[in-house]
Order: sequence, then structure tokens, then C-alpha cells
Amino acid sequence: MLISRYSKPEFDPYGDNVPVEADEWWPAPTASGPLACTVSLPGSKSLTNRELVLAALAEGPSLLRAPLHSRDSDLMVDALRQLGTTIEKVPGKGSFGPDLRTTPGELLGSTTVDCGLAGTVMRFLPPLAALALGPTTFDGDSGARRRPMATMITALRELGADINDDGRRALPFTVHGRGALAGGEVTIDAGASSQFVSGLLLAGSRFENGLHLRHSGERLPSLPHIEMTIATLAARGVTVLSPAVGEWTVKPGPIAGAEVDIEPDLSNAAPFLAAALVTGGSVTISGWPASTTQVGADLATLLPLFGATATVLGDRLTVSAGSGIHGVELDLSTGGELAPTLVALAALADSPSTITGIGHLRHHESNRLEALATEINRLGGNVTELPDGLHIVPQPLTGGQWRSYDDHRMATAGALIGLVVPGVLVENIATTAKTLPQFPELWHAMIPEATL
Repeated sequence: MLISRYSKPEFDPYGDNVPVEADEWWPAPTASGPLACTVSLPGSKSLTNRELVLAALAEGPSLLRAPLHSRDSDLMVDALRQLGTTIEKVPGKGSFGPDLRTTPGELLGSTTVDCGLAGTVMRFLPPLAALALGPTTFDGDSGARRRPMATMITALRELGADINDDGRRALPFTVHGRGALAGGEVTIDAGASSQFVSGLLLAGSRFENGLHLRHSGERLPSLPHIEMTIATLAARGVTVLSPAVGEWTVKPGPIAGAEVDIEPDLSNAAPFLAAALVTGGSVTISGWPASTTQVGADLATLLPLFGATATVLGDRLTVSAGSGIHGVELDLSTGGELAPTLVALAALADSPSTITGIGHLRHHESNRLEALATEINRLGGNVTELPDGLHIVPQPLTGGQWRSYDDHRMATAGALIGLVVPGVLVENIATTAKTLPQFPELWHAMIPEATL
């Protein structure tokens, strides 16, 4: 590893400017020719963490087959154990780790939950803490304290929860659980994250009066993630009705235990599939589901807009390069988590691109819009921020440092550019452990003849 020491980053998308003692810079491998490979990926983080929450709220045991084992999922497992759920690792057939057997127990507080930088932990578990008996304090990484939480705190208070946040409306805060929550009607603005809707829906059937939830904002991002939540609930016997757009009702009732097969993480497939276009080659992802609620499934239609060919044969999706990478006009409001990969791809295209519907990414693990513009421009690019997106004018890029801001998708975007731009050094590639700990190994295996 190349180690670089500096006292302060030139740019911090959140304006924090915390001194940095040491950073590891990962030399992104450069492909020596077109790729031709097949990649297998571990389970979906979004599905794993939803199923873990439902397993903790269920009436009986559950078994999660081929779940994701990453920092985000480990934080969820640790938190649920602290709240009283028994979670055991058992042998499974997956190649990325054991299965998880869960046995729900009485929800108990008197603990502190480390959210790390996981939005699913900080937004899915406060409703469970409100159902627990005793106080539960939520805190996380410094970056987590800057992520929006006011919507969840306010909603739970209106539903009957006692929460002490010292007026911060953000982490850290303490939920003083009384063993039950009244529930009922509540209106929120989930424009900053669909996770607020999902977090309330996951626990809604356990509220004494169920849940009648309305979204009041103009835009609701990442609707597929809400559909994923509703589908996981339905599979466990909980019906979520939607009498109008942006409105959901859940009647009080039990949640069934279940045996669940976790799909591969299709969003994590994005940089691998985009690598086919970047190198002029072909990449296949195995285990591609025939039907899914994962937003990563949109890659099969999004990447052809850039000039690729996408073919599904059985459980394998193959993306092959065409005559070049073409610019796009794209509304990505339903799949914002794919934006870092697609913006990096647009920076290597043969014509300008405008990608909108992603203003909410300013409040993700990093301020992704500002971070993407800054890092691409640092390498010689031309990216301009828009109120709700980015405008990308491709320019010849040169090697240099690519800062990740402790954001896993920023790190993989830098790796993608490094495939064809020699000398890209990605800061803290280990941040990919948030959802894909095996990323560096899988990336190197995909390009065995790469140069550093």
C-alpha cells in the first residue's frame, strides 16, 4: 500500500475538516485490455437488514440463507442481539459466509446501539427501541451524526414514543421504550430518504393501533426500496395497503417467522457491469434473479442507454460493450444508489450527460454530488452540480488521488475510473466493507492482467 500523510483534506463535502493522521491509498488496477469474466456477489444488504428486522419482530424463528456479511449487516446483527434477539451463525451453502438463524425474544432496552454509518440501522431500529422496555441510545460514526434523522424522531414522537435528542434532531438520541407504542396516524416528509417510510412500515403491525402513514413532500426518492419493504412484509403475512400515492396503512397483527433466500446484491454489481463498457469487454453476473424489488435490476436497462448490450440467460446477466460510451439524459430518482457508478461512466463517455433526480444524495454516506464533482474534476474532468443532479462534460482524465469520504460507492467509482486512467489512487478502499468486504479481491480477480 502507498501511505500518504497529510494534516487536512483539501475538501470535505460536509465542511467538517477533521484532521487526518494517516490514509491508505489503494492503487486502482488498470485493465490491459477488454474484460471477459463472470463475477459472483454476496447477498443484498437491503434485503438482509430488512429480513433481520422482521425476524426480530416475528412470532417464531427465522432462517436467512446466504445473507450478506458486511459492516452494515454486522452492525444490524449486533444491535438486534443487544435488543434481545438471538442470532446464530449456522452452516450454509453460500460461498460468502454462514446462514443466520434468528429467534425473537422480548425486546429490552438499557443499551447503546452503534449505527456506524448504516442508514438502515439508524432508521429501522428506533421503532423497535420504542417497542422495547427501557432506554436505547443510538449513536454512530461522525458522518452518521450529520445524516438526516429529524423525520424519524418527529414521527415516533407523534406515534407515542418518548425520545430525548437534546434538540439535535440527529444522532445521538435516546428512545425511552415502554414495551409498546400506540401507533396510529402520522404524516412525514420522507424526501431525504425512503428509509424513513420503510423503518415505520417494518414495525407498523406491532404498534397497538397499527400504522396509517402519509408522505407530504413533493418528491419521494428510491420508491423501489419501499416496494421491497412491502414485499418482505407480505411474505411474512403482513399486508400493507396503499390507498393513494404516498399513503400506506398497516393493521396491527403478528409477523411470521420464515426461511428466506437472500438475493445477490444487484447494486453492488454496478461497478463490475460498468467495467465492461469502460474496457470494451464483457462481464457476467451470476445468480441474477428472474424477478426482484432491488433497484440494481435497472442496470439491465440503464447500461444500454450508455451504449451497452445487456442479455439475461437463465440466472446470468451479461453486459457487453458497444461501439463506445455515450452520454445520457437520465432521471435517476428511483435508483440514486447507482449514481456514483453511472456518473463515473458518464465522465468517460463521448458526449455530455445530465443525471437528475438525485438531490437527496447530498445526505448519504457523503455529500455524493459534491464529492463526485470534486473528485472527477480533480482528475481533469468537468462536472457541474445542479439543484437536483449533475451535468457531466467528458474531458481527458489523468491519474491522481481519489478521495472516498468513507463512502463505499465513492470508492468503487474511483476504482472504475482507474480501469482506464492509469495512476488513480483510491483513498481507503476498505470502506467498501460497508456492503462488499470482498470488493478489492473481486476487482483484482476480474482483471488478472491489470497493471498498477
